[in-house]
Amino acid sequence: MPLVALTGGIASGKSTVAQLLAAKGAVIVDADQIVRDVQAPGTPVFAKIVAVFGKDVVRPDGSLDRAALGERVFTDSHALAELNAIVHPAVRRESQRRFDAAFASHERAVVVYDVPLLVEARVDDPWDLIVVTHAPAATRVERLVELRGMERRHAEDRIAAQVSDEARLAVADVVIDTTGSMAETTAQVESLWEQIGSR
Repeated sequence: MPLVALTGGIASGKSTVAQLLAAKGAVIVDADQIVRDVQAPGTPVFAKIVAVFGKDVVRPDGSLDRAALGERVFTDSHALAELNAIVHPAVRRESQRRFDAAFASHERAVVVYDVPLLVEARVDDPWDLIVVTHAPAATRVERLVELRGMERRHAEDRIAAQVSDEARLAVADVVIDTTGSMAETTAQVESLWEQIGSR
């Protein structure tokens, strides 16, 4: 019943690796989806965010305007710390609930936590394995520009705002290098799956 943390910078191929692991039978717990769930209208987290950041982070339909909230905290470390103090405890509780449910449902489950902010928030949790997807920053900028239509400056800013590649690689038990072909990435995931199965 291994619990695997999967992390990587934006456009590093983390979602692709998660999909490949899911195809192998892993149960994927998506941290970004949990964040959306705990911030949904009517939740205590949503109410607290609105109380702290104001109604201008709420869309006309009553949902959280994640883009507006992101703009508020992107360059303000104090605001980001306030937001994290609201959101992270709820995400931690809900992720643990989902881990427990997965292990209860599948006696030999491999649970993979797809978590962008591992180094920032969850690195000391009791992971059986930490997997980092990696590609050089220049490659990730090109992916953001070509595949997601971002302006180059915005793509560079997004990457610069994240924890450094060095910090991620320093905690990795396994690194999946995604700079090559899809076949090369898939081969690395095959090797990872064998390693997980041997634990």
